[in-house]
Amino acid sequence: MNAYGLMIALGVVVAVWLLGKRVEARGVATSEDIGSIVMWAVPAGIVGARLYHVVTDWSRFSNNYGDIVKVWQGGLGIWGGIALGVVAGMWATRRKGLDVLLVVTCAAPALAIAQSIGRWGNWFNQELFGKATTLPWGLEISADKTMSAGFPVGTTFHPTFLYESLGCALLCLVLLVVDQRVPLRPGRLFFVYSAGYTLMRFFIEGLRIDDAHQAGGLRLNQWVSLAVFVVSIGFLVREALWYRRSEPDPSNVLPYGDLQ
Repeated sequence: MNAYGLMIALGVVVAVWLLGKRVEARGVATSEDIGSIVMWAVPAGIVGARLYHVVTDWSRFSNNYGDIVKVWQGGLGIWGGIALGVVAGMWATRRKGLDVLLVVTCAAPALAIAQSIGRWGNWFNQELFGKATTLPWGLEISADKTMSAGFPVGTTFHPTFLYESLGCALLCLVLLVVDQRVPLRPGRLFFVYSAGYTLMRFFIEGLRIDDAHQAGGLRLNQWVSLAVFVVSIGFLVREALWYRRSEPDPSNVLPYGDLQ
C-alpha cells in the first residue's frame, strides 16, 4: 500500500472508531454493528468516488481502461464516494434493523474527520495543489510537476489539500458541538455537515489549477458544491421553521406554582 492509500485507510479507521464511540454512547448500536455496516459502506464509497472521477475525467481513461482500477495513483471524487457510501451504509443499517437516521447523525462528524485525514494522500501524491503564491505556507512540489503545470522550478503553490484537511477537522468539531447544543431531529446533522463542507469546498475549489470541466466561469465541483449547499440549507431552514412551530406559546404555559 502506498502513502495515498495509507492515508485513506487511516481516515477510515479513525472515522469508524469515532462512529463506534458515538453510537455506543447513545445506545443506538454496538461497535460490532458498525463493523458490519462499514464492510458495505467503505468499499461502496471507494467505488463511488472512483466512478465519479472516471466519469468526470473520461478523456484520461477512454483510451486506457486499465487505468480505471489504479486507485492508488490518485483520483477519487468525494461526491461519488459520499453518495454511494451513504446509500450503502443506510441499506446495511436498515438491514440490521437499526435506526437509520440516528446512525446517520452519529456518522456526520466521522465523515468529516475521515476526509480531514484522507486529504493528506494528495500531499504524498503531490496533486490537487492551488494557484501560485508567495505566502509563507506555500507548497513547493517536485520540479517535473512544477514545470508540467507551466511554472518555473521553485514556485510555491496554495496547499489546497491542507486547507481542506484543516477545514474538515474544524467541521468535525463544529458538528460535535452542534450535536450537543442544538435541538435537531435525527438525521438533520448530516445537512449541517453537507452545508459546511460544500461551502468550504466551493472556495477551495476556486484556488485549484488542475484540469477540470468548467461552465459559467466555475469548475464542475464548484457547481456541485453550490447545488448541494442550496439543498442542505433548504433542509436546515425547514428544520428551523419546524422547530419554531413546535415550540409552545409562552403565554399558554402555566407557571409552575399554578399547576394542580
